[in-house]
Amino acid sequence: MRLLLPLVAIVFLFSSCNEYQKALKNESIKEKYDMAEKLYNEGDYKRATRLFEQIAPQYAGKPQGERVMFFFADSYFQIGDYYLSGYQFERFVKSYPNSDKMQQASFLGAKSYYELSPRYSLDQTDTDKALSRLQAFINTYPDSEYFDEANKMAAELTTKKELKQFEIAKQFDKLGEFDFTVLISAITALDNFITENPGSIYREDAFYYKLKSSTNLALNSTTIKKKERLEEAVAAYNALKRSYPETKYGKEADALYKKLMREMQDFSK
Repeated sequence: MRLLLPLVAIVFLFSSCNEYQKALKNESIKEKYDMAEKLYNEGDYKRATRLFEQIAPQYAGKPQGERVMFFFADSYFQIGDYYLSGYQFERFVKSYPNSDKMQQASFLGAKSYYELSPRYSLDQTDTDKALSRLQAFINTYPDSEYFDEANKMAAELTTKKELKQFEIAKQFDKLGEFDFTVLISAITALDNFITENPGSIYREDAFYYKLKSSTNLALNSTTIKKKERLEEAVAAYNALKRSYPETKYGKEADALYKKLMREMQDFSK
């Protein structure tokens, strides 16, 4: 009996493969469709995709076309080919705006781009696409069962974009250690970040790095520009303390402030 079971499984697998190969070569679109749907329902998305790929053009504009195109797009999604699933779900949404599957297709299309979003240090084109589609979904389907997941994904991608913007500004600050003129770009970049991302988890960090860059720029400025830049650095300190009275950068910020005060006193003398 133990030997019989594996043998039955092998025969079944061989038979299934044989049926699939026949369907691939078969001229009958109906037989390809039946096999593709059978494989899809069994969770064999990879083989189903090859068959849907063959028959999708023939079903365009026909009653079964909507069903075929959705299964085709979802098969790509299930096997992790997110470029093609995103593309095919977009085609579905444009082709069948009144479909019962419209909401699910819109969500899975957006999620495809979410899955393509790279780590923050790389190009964020796919992140932008995902955010755009997720926001459109959130606005269009506020009562959807996918609403919470879409919101969570959108928040994650927004944080990733904020981190990229913040890290660029921090890089200017680091480069400013070797070339003080670069600190002007750091301050501008941090100012923009603070203005554009009022709810960011990196906002406190941005206030501190603006203070740090402003202090270093002021301390290394020429006499003609020093007074103004010292005052701007003190303003940056006050802005940090005003926005975050219990800031995690308290010791570092106070140390920079003391340097500024000493420099202002020496400058006045």
